[in-house]
Amino acid sequence: MTKTWLDAFTPECSTWYHNKIASTSTQLVHPDIEKIMPTEEGAQAKLEIQQWTGYEATPLHRLGTVAKELKVANICLKDESPRFGLGSFKALGGAYAVFKVLSHLIKEQTGIEKINSADLRNGTYEAICKNITVVTATDGNHGKSVAWGAREFGCQCKIYIHREVSKGREQAIAKFGCEMVRISGNYDDSVRQADMDSHKNNWHVVSDTSYPGYMDVPKYVMQGYTILASEISEQIDGVIPTHVFLPGGVGGIAAAVSAELWRIWGKNRPKVVVVEPRAADCLYQSALSEKPMMSHGNLETVMACLSAGEVSLLAWDILSRSANTFMILNDETIAPSMRRLAELGIVSGESGAATLAGLAAICQNPIARMSLGIDHDSRILLLSTEGATDPEIYKKLVGVEASEIVTNLPI
Repeated sequence: MTKTWLDAFTPECSTWYHNKIASTSTQLVHPDIEKIMPTEEGAQAKLEIQQWTGYEATPLHRLGTVAKELKVANICLKDESPRFGLGSFKALGGAYAVFKVLSHLIKEQTGIEKINSADLRNGTYEAICKNITVVTATDGNHGKSVAWGAREFGCQCKIYIHREVSKGREQAIAKFGCEMVRISGNYDDSVRQADMDSHKNNWHVVSDTSYPGYMDVPKYVMQGYTILASEISEQIDGVIPTHVFLPGGVGGIAAAVSAELWRIWGKNRPKVVVVEPRAADCLYQSALSEKPMMSHGNLETVMACLSAGEVSLLAWDILSRSANTFMILNDETIAPSMRRLAELGIVSGESGAATLAGLAAICQNPIARMSLGIDHDSRILLLSTEGATDPEIYKKLVGVEASEIVTNLPI
C-alpha cells in the first residue's frame, strides 16, 4: 500500500476536549470580550498598521487538493510567512505594542496626545526614545517583532531567550541590533527573568503574555493581531467557514483572531479549535479545569513557538468563551504537514503547520471527526502563523530549502 502524508495521523496522535464553558451567545461580540478588546481600539490598531511601510494583506490560499484528501468541502489557509518580511504574524503585535508604549511615554514627558509612527521613524522624539529600553522574552517570533519595532521607532531593546531557542532564531533576532540575553531555564523562566530585570532597571516589558500586575501591553499586542482576522473576512468571498483551527501557545493569537471573527460574523461565526503541542498543553489543561492552569508536559516540542507552560490570563478570559474545542498533538504530525504544504508551494514552519496537522488528526479519526461535526460539507479555515523562521530546522524537516519553494496556488 502506498504511503501518504496522512499515515502519521493515527488515533493516538491527538487528544481533544470540548470546552464546557464556551459561550453560545448570539450577540455580535460577547460583552466581556469587548471589555478586554474594545472595537474602537482594534480599529485604531488596524488604521495605524496599514500606514506602515511594507504593509499588505498576507495571502489566503485555497487548498483544494488537501480538502479532497481530508474529505471536506474546502480549506482556506491564511499564510503569515510574508508579513513585513519578518516571517510571521508576530510582526503585527510586538511592533505595534512598542509603538503604543513609546507613545504613552512621550505623552507623559511632552503632554502631546497624538503621536504617530512617522514621527517616531523620522526622529522627532529621538531625544526621548533613545533613553527608553523595551524588553521581552521570546521563543523567537515575538522577540523579532519587538526588536524590529525598537529599531524602527528608535529605542533600545533587550531580548531574553531560553535554552531551547535555536541559534538560527537567536541570530534572526539579533540582526535588528538588540541585546540578546540567553537564560538556562525554559520560556516561562525567561518571562519571569525579563520582568524582574525590567523592574530593577526601569525598562519597559513588551510581552505577548499577560500575568498578574501586567495586563495593558498584551492587550496592545492582541489588538495588533486583529488586523489578520479583518483581512480574512475581506478575502473569504463571503463564504463563512464552519471551523477555524488556531495555534495555542500562551493563547494570544487564538484569542485575538477568535474575538475578531466573532465581532465580524456574530452568530454565524465558525467553531474555534485551538491546537497545542502535547508537551506544552496549558490551554488544554485550562479547559479541563475551567481555569488557568500550567502545562503538564516538559515543553520540549518541535513546535518551538508554541512551547508555553503558562497561559496568558487575558487570552484565557477570551478563549474560555470563544473556543469550542482544545486539542493537543504529537510532534510526529508536524513534519508530514510541513512537507504537504511545501508540495503545494507554501512555506510553513514547525508552529505554522500545527493547524493543518490538527485538522488532519481530526479528519483521520472517525470518532473525532463526528465529535467536532466535520463532514463533506465543512468549510475549514487554517492559520499558518510562520514561514521558515529557522531555515536549518525547516530544511531538516522538509528536505529542501525554503527558498526553493514557489507558491502557485490560487489566492
